[in-house]
Amino acid sequence: MKLPRRHFLRLAGAVALPGVCQIANAQTYPTRPVRIIVGYAPGVAPNVVARLVDPFLSERLGQQIIVDNRPGAASNIATEAVVRAPADGYTLLLVPSTSTHNATLYDNLNFDLIRDIAPVASIASAPFVMVVTPSFPAKTVPEFIAYDAKAKPGKINMASAGIGTASHVFGELFSMMAGVELLHVPYRGNYYPDLLSGQVQVAITYSHGDRARPRW
Repeated sequence: MKLPRRHFLRLAGAVALPGVCQIANAQTYPTRPVRIIVGYAPGVAPNVVARLVDPFLSERLGQQIIVDNRPGAASNIATEAVVRAPADGYTLLLVPSTSTHNATLYDNLNFDLIRDIAPVASIASAPFVMVVTPSFPAKTVPEFIAYDAKAKPGKINMASAGIGTASHVFGELFSMMAGVELLHVPYRGNYYPDLLSGQVQVAITYSHGDRARPRW
């Protein structure tokens, strides 16, 4: 859902714990810095989105916005940190699509995303695309499938932002649908340097081009 700026700011102080959703009074909130927790390392798409939102919110709210990167466990570490934080509007969570996968991929989560986290606003959307290292011989999807199936089955490294993340899940889905074998290489941080250098050959990742749309 696309919300006007005034609605986004009105709800920006909302943070949820079990059964609780509080919106700070517009006249007194915020009186100190607000923290946005991101479950990924610097350099990847969710972190970029958070840092683009940062100056806009800081200017409108009149307080410093702190982007707090807590990568690991497919963003579950970051989510749990927000769930355990006081419901006072000063700890927000950037929720990527990966968070929706975690409910089915993990059996022992210490939180319920639907129950413990309340949505505030949709701030960006972007398609996922397949990208390959510049030296990779295949330049189209059919060429990639043919190359993997005939020449390098199981020998093409596929980078992702970690086990269970969207880049991993979509890569596995592509492998199943196309009948190819890719060797998954999970990263905790930014995998683009290794992709550019050819240490890994392919990734299913967010598009950072013209089709990526901010919503604020």
